[in-house]
Amino acid sequence: MTEERNNSNGKFTKKINGILIDPLIFTYKSYCSCVGDCCYHGVYTDYKEYQYILSIQDKIKEIMDETQSRDVESWFEAPQKDDDFESGIAVGTEVINGKCTFLDKNGLCSLQKLALKEGEFKWKHKPLYCVLFPLTVFEGVLSIDTEDNGEIPYCKNGSKTGLTFYEAYTEELKHLFGDDGFLELENYREEYLKEINVGVNENVDK
Repeated sequence: MTEERNNSNGKFTKKINGILIDPLIFTYKSYCSCVGDCCYHGVYTDYKEYQYILSIQDKIKEIMDETQSRDVESWFEAPQKDDDFESGIAVGTEVINGKCTFLDKNGLCSLQKLALKEGEFKWKHKPLYCVLFPLTVFEGVLSIDTEDNGEIPYCKNGSKTGLTFYEAYTEELKHLFGDDGFLELENYREEYLKEINVGVNENVDK
């Protein structure tokens, strides 16, 4: 399950469930006070997730409001090759009326609303990258999407919450890695923080 190796630039060494870990998630403060604004830009889904969403399209249409399109052909962009996705193919959701096709007028995700209506786990129908954002997996590395936050008005580095991304997105990380993988991530965090604290103390003593 686990392997440690350098990626192409030699920067990251820890790998869990096939994903390299950027330790920035352990120290970088979460800037998100979520009101669903990031969903306005749409999200990339894995091709398998795309096919699954199409398979439940009738249920999704039932809970959409007047600001959303029930024309399934307008829901997604053209598929494109992307090795960060399990199938090797990514499919983006379209932006309709200034927001993701699955976002309703109240800023709620229709896919999540459907799961809750059915009494299922809230993320049952939701694409993984949508669940994780602003955490992201890019070129095989789990890190933070710091590029897009400038486009999202409420996303500010150094939130008053004082929580790191690891602390703020524990549930999402467990969803990504599973219990065993998350435990390994937790152990890596403890090792990493201990290592950098030792480095700080050594510099202070000099």
